[in-house]
Amino acid sequence: MAIRAPDAYQERMADLFEDQPAASSGPALPSEDAPLADRLRPAALGEVVGQEHLTGHDGAIGRMVASGRLSSMILWGPPGTGKTTIARLLADAVGMRFAAVSAVFSGVADLKKAFAEAEVAAKAGQRTLLFVDEIHRFNRAQQDGFLPFVERGTVTLVGATTENPSFALNAALLSRAQVLILHRLDAAALRVLLERAEALEDRPLPIDDDAREALIASADGDGRFLLNQAETLYAANIEQALDAPALGKLLQRRVAVYDKDRDGHYGLISALHKALRGSDPQASLYYLARMLTAGEEPLYVLRRMTRFASEDIGLADPQALTQCLAAKQAYEFLGSPEGELAIVQACLYLATAPKSNAAYMAQKAAWQSAKETGSLSPPPHILNAPTRLMKEIGHGQGYAYDHDAADGFSGSDYWPEEMVPQTYYEPVPRGFERQVIERLEWWERKRRELRGT
Repeated sequence: MAIRAPDAYQERMADLFEDQPAASSGPALPSEDAPLADRLRPAALGEVVGQEHLTGHDGAIGRMVASGRLSSMILWGPPGTGKTTIARLLADAVGMRFAAVSAVFSGVADLKKAFAEAEVAAKAGQRTLLFVDEIHRFNRAQQDGFLPFVERGTVTLVGATTENPSFALNAALLSRAQVLILHRLDAAALRVLLERAEALEDRPLPIDDDAREALIASADGDGRFLLNQAETLYAANIEQALDAPALGKLLQRRVAVYDKDRDGHYGLISALHKALRGSDPQASLYYLARMLTAGEEPLYVLRRMTRFASEDIGLADPQALTQCLAAKQAYEFLGSPEGELAIVQACLYLATAPKSNAAYMAQKAAWQSAKETGSLSPPPHILNAPTRLMKEIGHGQGYAYDHDAADGFSGSDYWPEEMVPQTYYEPVPRGFERQVIERLEWWERKRRELRGT
């Protein structure tokens, strides 16, 4: 049976709201039996790994600390990248009082209490840094409640979020706070964390070099998760170093961080769409795999691929749309995982097909033209004339039946009399649209011959 690592989120919450007081002047020292990740929590900004673009001398946080004054900010980044740690160290670095609330566990009463305590502290000359974890979970009205206290300087707000602030936070709140983006920890930063863990424990991890790299890869940029896994290895009292397969059997497999209705969802589908458009089948397969292995609904991916077939391929390869619809039918018939191969086939077809957005651009242009000229009547000669009156007023008079023409083409004018003929569809010289261009050019020559122009 796999050994479960401690729940990173619950530990973080316990650290913020149980083991620590609501407000302090700086980070408190963890107890000896605290989780490894807490015992390794940096004591200074210079010890934070992987975020040097923010904490370094030329970074936004580094410059604020050097000046001794902080502006309100939103720390946006994946789990386990140091958002909570940075907030605590910021307060200590500039001598501010630290207070914390969580949007998961706190309500309006908790916010009012935090603001009241900050006002009391301000009268005593003590500035307050208010750290709000998971700030995106507060609703719009609750977010608006921060505004007067931020504007008056009662608190310096430091919010932490894993969601895109553009979608998750009020525009008014964003206008008063600087958004700072934390990167997922790269392999080098994660290696540093493991080295620190080994130094603190005064013994190496019981794994070989390949297993170490596998352990780092499994963390997916989450430092706390990596340290929790390391702690599990130490607790297991393993005598012989594990190789990568043995490590995989011992430790739980981490599920990819992916919220199907949040920013990660839209980011990956955008990446898939652009890789397909860029005719890169390898990258397209990668993003398709990222979505499906993370639990995305296959039919959602198929819907987007079907749209792509018309938007970015169109008549350059008319079979692209057929391939997507066939993949949908195959997936519904076979189910998962067998039917996923049909999705892969459609993905590869789209990525390697010739590209054209001519149909997409034609639709946009035609829709706009229709909105601007929507009341114009078609020319009388192509109007239907089912009654005597309609025939008497000229409906259908002079209509040329194209099949009666020698070349199956009459060259008639089908535009409203008040409207100059438009060109919406302009095929590209790729794939099947090469033949379409030849047809259009032939028809245009015939029109000129028939009209004597």
